[in-house]
Amino acid sequence: MVIEITGLPQTEMNEKDLEYLVSRVFFKAIDLLGGLNKLAEYRTLTWLPSLARAAYVVVLRDEYLKTEDEIARRVGLTRNTVRNILRADPTLAMEKIKKLEDLAKEEVREMKVHTAGGIAKLAYKMVKDGNDAETLVLYYGMAAEDITKALDIPWAYAVLKCTKGIKYPIEDSSLLRERLAGLKIKNLPSEDIIEKLHFPIKNPAHLLHDIKLVISSIEGN
Repeated sequence: MVIEITGLPQTEMNEKDLEYLVSRVFFKAIDLLGGLNKLAEYRTLTWLPSLARAAYVVVLRDEYLKTEDEIARRVGLTRNTVRNILRADPTLAMEKIKKLEDLAKEEVREMKVHTAGGIAKLAYKMVKDGNDAETLVLYYGMAAEDITKALDIPWAYAVLKCTKGIKYPIEDSSLLRERLAGLKIKNLPSEDIIEKLHFPIKNPAHLLHDIKLVISSIEGN
């Protein structure tokens, strides 16, 4: 019996989810390069289209298992360009990032396909591990703060105020213990809640959500 393999099973694609994940990968890629200020300083804002295309290619392949031809049609690239992005070496890209000044001189007009692909792959992995761009984490914090004010949730507002400027993801409890020392969260010592949290914590919204779950579990007992 002959079995014909026509392609990998594909994940159903929601356009909003796709856009959201591509944007996060794109912002993380900019983060890896030092941020927009650094790109402007080196006059390399022209790299942004290459990074955006590479982010689309990597997400469509790794998240939705699209074929090279499908990705090429979707993003408006040749099949060979898509293939080169997917074959890019993230380790080599990381080495290039460390020597940003040299990279800016070598690829001044447009970032090469392999470089953009490698950076997009790195960014995708970091986002999937919960390490979003600092710009987005800051936005999450501001949005969460606005919501807690609007809903009048004093403990959540107090937690956000005490943890302002903290770097996410939070890998363990030590930093939270330091920032929330002495704070009562719904009349519970913050230390009692922190010890029940699951780490790493990805962003401010994740922190508030997990604290709320711990409070509910304690109050339910």
